[in-house]
Amino acid sequence: MFQNERVIQTKICKHCGSSFDITDKDLEFYEKVSPVFPNPGVSFSTPGLKQAFPPREKEVEENITLNWGGIKEGAVIPAKAGIYENEKIPSNDSETSPRGYSLASQFTLSSEWQFLDQRPVSSKETSLKDLWNEKVRHLIPSPTLCPDCRQQRRLSFRNERKLYKRKCDATEKNIITMFSPDKPYKVYGQDAWWSDNWDVLDYGRDFDFNRPFFEQFNDILKEIPHFHNAVAKNINSDYVNYSANTADSYLIFASSQNKSCYYCRWVMNSEKLMDSNNTINSEECYYCIDVNNSVWDFYCISCKDTAFCYSSYDLIGCQNCIACSNLRNKQYCIFNEEYSKEKYNEEKEKYKNYETLLKQVLKKSIHKNVNLTNTQNSFWDYLINSKDCNQCFDGEKLENCKYVSNTLDMDSAQDMDFQAFDTHFCYECLWTEYTSNALFSYATLEGSSKVLYSFWTFSSSNIFGCVYVKNKSYCILNKQYTKSEYEALVPKIISHMMKTWEWWEFFPSSLSPFWYNETVAQEYFPINPPVLTDIPLIKGDRQNGVEAGGFYYIDRKWNTYKTLQEAGERPVFKYSTYETPFPKVEKIIPASKLPENITDIPDDILNWAIECEITKKPFKIIPQELDFYRKHNLPIPRRHPDQRHLDRMSLRNPRHLYSRNCDKCGKEIQTTYAPERPEIVYCEECYNKEMY
Repeated sequence: MFQNERVIQTKICKHCGSSFDITDKDLEFYEKVSPVFPNPGVSFSTPGLKQAFPPREKEVEENITLNWGGIKEGAVIPAKAGIYENEKIPSNDSETSPRGYSLASQFTLSSEWQFLDQRPVSSKETSLKDLWNEKVRHLIPSPTLCPDCRQQRRLSFRNERKLYKRKCDATEKNIITMFSPDKPYKVYGQDAWWSDNWDVLDYGRDFDFNRPFFEQFNDILKEIPHFHNAVAKNINSDYVNYSANTADSYLIFASSQNKSCYYCRWVMNSEKLMDSNNTINSEECYYCIDVNNSVWDFYCISCKDTAFCYSSYDLIGCQNCIACSNLRNKQYCIFNEEYSKEKYNEEKEKYKNYETLLKQVLKKSIHKNVNLTNTQNSFWDYLINSKDCNQCFDGEKLENCKYVSNTLDMDSAQDMDFQAFDTHFCYECLWTEYTSNALFSYATLEGSSKVLYSFWTFSSSNIFGCVYVKNKSYCILNKQYTKSEYEALVPKIISHMMKTWEWWEFFPSSLSPFWYNETVAQEYFPINPPVLTDIPLIKGDRQNGVEAGGFYYIDRKWNTYKTLQEAGERPVFKYSTYETPFPKVEKIIPASKLPENITDIPDDILNWAIECEITKKPFKIIPQELDFYRKHNLPIPRRHPDQRHLDRMSLRNPRHLYSRNCDKCGKEIQTTYAPERPEIVYCEECYNKEMY
């Protein structure tokens, strides 16, 4: 929390039981992003009452429900509060609100602010706020889940890495998709989905006020055709997901503008990368993490503008370095000792076990407490060119953001993940691009705005509860309405969702089209139960000729339930044991039996499978991969690509802040390095003195 924030309430997460704070800045944000609709109680032909709720007696004490869930007893509704159109607000009013604004100045800003205690009494946290301009703001109250549980819920909707073979439900052609063949969803290949042979509005329906909203939304999810993968403008790259403008690549995810890259995540504008994460503008690199503008680097972490470096950490502007750390503009160094070019070339032949060398280097390197570059009043880790950001991770060009991760070019947003490009005033969303005013939605893209509770909206505005709408406006549950019909119906739906306790919450994880263990949530919030047996079949018998694999509902303590009714009010996730059938191979070789030297690996390995030394899962080597290992004299990997991905993730610090002392000056610092970890961690001041 920043110094200019004030804690209003400490709440208990209804899922995990941990405590979390709600500040005055949080409340201001929730109100600012709350949707606004015309006041249905206004009579535009006659003057008089401006509110959609009955007027109160003036100067009478009442108990008022506050936005953070408490009660302010004996609040006085001031006569000058503007309940009636003909009531004037004196410009010299000196009374102040709980936030410190004078009432007169507040009403000058009536399009954004109103005295909290003038809201109508509500039995729940959510209420209406009359904006005095014939419109009403439908207030979003403070969340019921802690930041981690909110993020876990959002991430349970994003399957990045699990790909399957199945038939396109439109053409019967074989496709590679993120939807396993046992799932009861209709899935189209790229061309079929974007064709004019079907219309998303054909799946529209009236809102049923006798049923919960999420239940009706799920009906559309089960009927409408889904994307096979989240891809665009790729060439010869079938086995990728959340990828665009990619060519000749295999098993890369959440990446764009790449060519000939393999087994990577979050790589951009790069070529010929292998087994790398968070790497941009680089070429011919292997096992690199947080590397920028580098060439021919191997087993390097947090390096920039480097070339021909091996097993190194925190290098900038360096070339030809082995097992080095914390260097700037150096070359021909081994363990930070500088050599002549001739001596370096002679010595480097002694160092070939790059992975072991990297582990040694990380233990003796100086680590900065957090990675912040050109930031103001911002904190957490891996932030660049950002201002006024709190508890943000992996972000660039951010301003006034909180609880966000993997984001770029965004302002005035909270609880967001996987966002890019020009996004404003959004809350509790997963993946947005060029978006404004989106709430509780997944994949709002291409200039969409004013989107509520929707999946996959393209260039659309004023959308509520829709799936896959393109170039649409004023739609509810995929049904077209006029502007006036939409603005009259949505407030009624919000009121209904208040009664069913659905308003102000993101979609429940049980609604996700994916099993929890397929999603990004499993990477950051792992749930690893013992081997599950006796899994019930999914209702629907067979999908695409494949018998349903079945799933459990599982909670954080590994308790399993066959139905949501059995789980009751416990927070649960869908968990499956479905595995893609492994292709037929000539033989499966234990990793321990592989030759150490790449020159001893025969071409026949392309027809074999390797048994992972950790998980025992078999995996294959592809021709491009074998060529890369031979070119760079690298050994064949002993671990499955999924395990290698987890290994690389473990080399980045967890998204958690700890208190520990600077190992140089001793002052207390906040860092992503836990106190018990052995690394040498410096505060920013001591680190900069050491480096520069």
